[in-house]
Amino acid sequence: MPPRLRDARPTLSADAQEFLERAWAELGLARNTLAAYGSDLGQLERRLGEQGLDLRRAAREHLYAYLGERLAQGYSARSNARLLSCLRHYYRMQVRLHRMEHDPTSLIDAPKLPRPLPKALTESEVDAVLAAPDVSTPAGLRDRAMLELMYASGLRVGELVGLAVDQVNLRQGVVRVRGKGDKERLVPVGEEALAWLQRYLREGRSALLKRGSGAQLFVAARGGAVARQVWWRSVVGYARRAGVRRALSPHGLRHSFATHLLNRGADLRAVQMLLGHANLSTTQIYTLVAREGLKRIHAEHHPRGR
Repeated sequence: MPPRLRDARPTLSADAQEFLERAWAELGLARNTLAAYGSDLGQLERRLGEQGLDLRRAAREHLYAYLGERLAQGYSARSNARLLSCLRHYYRMQVRLHRMEHDPTSLIDAPKLPRPLPKALTESEVDAVLAAPDVSTPAGLRDRAMLELMYASGLRVGELVGLAVDQVNLRQGVVRVRGKGDKERLVPVGEEALAWLQRYLREGRSALLKRGSGAQLFVAARGGAVARQVWWRSVVGYARRAGVRRALSPHGLRHSFATHLLNRGADLRAVQMLLGHANLSTTQIYTLVAREGLKRIHAEHHPRGR
């Protein structure tokens, strides 16, 4: 059972807790997804409790009404789609275990979601962001190594901050990443990122750890792991320092990694493997980003592009 869900247990019924534990073991869902499911189920259980109901006694009309209430309260279609996905997993499991005869979500359509293009930085913007940390300090050296690795290997934020020292093979130049669903993949690091990692390990990490010890690759000032929220605020700050005016998403460097590879002719399936996407369709959206970039270049530089 993931640690983040243990903290949520008191707010959930035993039925919901059992579902999350089974989902963790059987579905291989990511920890963040399970934490979100726990929050969704807790809110729904409280609302159903006000009506004298629980999850197993809720009918389709109760779930419809709750989804409608959430929309009226300003919840996004994406948030409702996640809730519906959680409920479908839950009710299918109850039917499979012969605890319910029918799945009340079977005729509920998922909300249509917009598919915005990932926002990638230009190569010059990436260079400026990577150069923003003050590498004369241990924390700045750590941040430079983190930025370089994030862009060089296309890591998710959670994958980056969760890395242990033994997941990096400096001799072979690869990092062993544990991604969604605890699936592992080997990703090349690249010479530039490898050089910064080596320098950080040689000069920065021991200074941050002081006399302590730990398995984490990237450590905070007191030796603990760098929190993902803290790291993301740091990335936003470095982007501003680098003069990047547009908003940077939590996966901005990961999006840039994929887009720049495709711009330079990388095979789509190779990019899929590097990103750790289960389905090729998830990776294909980056081809649209690359195509939009080519259109902008044509419009700016071709004499008849406008």
